Amino acid sequence: MRNFDFSPLYRSAIGFDRLAHLINEAQRAEATPSYPPYNIELVNEDQYRISMAVAGFDRSEIEIETERDVLKVVGRKAKPETQGTYLHRGIASRDFEHSFRLADHVKVVGARLDNGLLNIELQREIPEAHKPRRILIDGEPLRTVNNVAAPDQLQAA
Repeated sequence: MRNFDFSPLYRSAIGFDRLAHLINEAQRAEATPSYPPYNIELVNEDQYRISMAVAGFDRSEIEIETERDVLKVVGRKAKPETQGTYLHRGIASRDFEHSFRLADHVKVVGARLDNGLLNIELQREIPEAHKPRRILIDGEPLRTVNNVAAPDQLQAA
């Protein structure tokens, strides 16, 4: 695999060191686990859904937790009291652990288990302080302009 030097980016970009760190982590990452299979869906502009195929797992055998910007889904299968004799075993029932890195301001708002699919609902909630705002030139101290109008239509609030 090729190694890239991101140090030139640090000279002209301020605050993007986290992005470069994520790219470096992705380059070093081992093969992504493929069990259980999952989908990541964009439901609408600020809503996402992760669907994981966890057939055979009970609600009590799955843990979902978030810490900072990481969502971790862990499945620990309870050991059966008796082992059956299988002629063919095609349904996987092994333990798993998946981690998903969440973008800034993305929160988990719910989870449900239906018909062997674990659906985790995510919502991006951008704080008011981070929403776009127009800055008046030669104006009084900084204030937010609520409507986006032509510069000649802007009036002091």
